[in-house]
Amino acid sequence: MKTLSRTFYILIFVIINLSSCKKNNDDVLYDRSYLNEIKAARQEIALYMGRNSVPGATFAVSKGGEIIYSEGLGLASKDLEVPATRHTKFRIGQLSENLTSLIYYKLVEDGIFHPDSTVQHYFPDFPKKKYKIPIRHLVQHTSGIRAPSSVEQNWRGLNISIQKGLEQFMHDSLVAPPGMYQIASLYNYNLLGAIMEKTTEMQFHELLKKYVTDTLGLENTMVDNPFITIKGRTDYFDHNFVAQVMHATWRDMRYRAPSEGLLSNAEDLVKFGNALLYSEYISEEIRSKLFKPIVLNDGLHAQMTNGWAIITDYSDRKIYGKSGSVTGGSAALIIYPREELIVACATNLSSLSEDFPVFLIASKFLPDDQSQQNNKDLE
Repeated sequence: MKTLSRTFYILIFVIINLSSCKKNNDDVLYDRSYLNEIKAARQEIALYMGRNSVPGATFAVSKGGEIIYSEGLGLASKDLEVPATRHTKFRIGQLSENLTSLIYYKLVEDGIFHPDSTVQHYFPDFPKKKYKIPIRHLVQHTSGIRAPSSVEQNWRGLNISIQKGLEQFMHDSLVAPPGMYQIASLYNYNLLGAIMEKTTEMQFHELLKKYVTDTLGLENTMVDNPFITIKGRTDYFDHNFVAQVMHATWRDMRYRAPSEGLLSNAEDLVKFGNALLYSEYISEEIRSKLFKPIVLNDGLHAQMTNGWAIITDYSDRKIYGKSGSVTGGSAALIIYPREELIVACATNLSSLSEDFPVFLIASKFLPDDQSQQNNKDLE
């Protein structure tokens, strides 16, 4: 009981401090015209971080193509008491796929890839299967390649390249014909990354810089390499069996950089979302393909397209979204294209659930349903 009371008072203290939107921290970026909305959003953030014992995180919101709120909260290092900032780099898990899919479509646009060409056309060393696998099925998770086991998911390989990492599954049979089912598997994007490297004769981190981060100005997005110094990289945390926060198990994520091995933060993720909506670098053809629903062989629509979930909320608002979680990090990004609203978060804690507060944050910047109905009545 004493522990619960102590937690309650700590949470109240955090909420009060976060709710005071005074600019006593030069690292906070906010637009004063959205001050009330930001205060309400920060209360949701405080509840989320307190409820889940999140050591550190970044949150960002963009409206109409402009970032109106961005902040780092909590600690990047508990041992050294280093605060998280807007520029702290976090593991973003499966959100890495969304950057990889953009590289794929740029390579298609440049004529380097043809979506209907098979894996073996670009990567002759990949064993032949009962069915040919056009590379477009890799970006859509419809290749029929199996999902990793829990042992493989938590494999602690060291200095393993993307090419070498394919040995975990490359000799296995397909679990379904390509296009029959959508099976989310990191192996699809790892294989796609290996094909990119083989075809372009460039390392994946070079492709990422050339086609995404340098062009779009994502200064805090890169491959997580544990053997080099990366300025602003957070420590990584996880929960133990009794939900206490501890240091996460060491991982070398480079061999799965295309699927879940990238570092980024909320501000860069929001910039990425803005680029998808507005940047001239991304052609209308690519933009239409990125969010075009995928039809499976039986005529049903798949749940994801190019790594994105496309949903419609109760107010008939279309949303593009993605969340990700790996050992020591989690992140989420949602885009409301019609409302021109983008919300992102990234934390240094493995997520035990998909309890990200991005939708609650977004609700503070959207008109309520009654307001929308009133507007329709006026029309």
